Amino acid sequence: MSRAARCPVCGKPRDASYRPFCSRRCADVDLGRWFREDYVVPGRDGEAAVDPDPEADRY
Repeated sequence: MSRAARCPVCGKPRDASYRPFCSRRCADVDLGRWFREDYVVPGRDGEAAVDPDPEADRY
């Protein structure tokens, strides 16, 4: 028995043009969640944040 892939935001069937979402709206909702930091990629305990440009603070 095969299950149709579903949109991770609303659960509707996915649309190939917005994969893995069903629409532009759901893709934008997901992007907004990343911007608000609702999603977090776990790191190791005690891991320091990396400064992307350590030279920027020198001057």
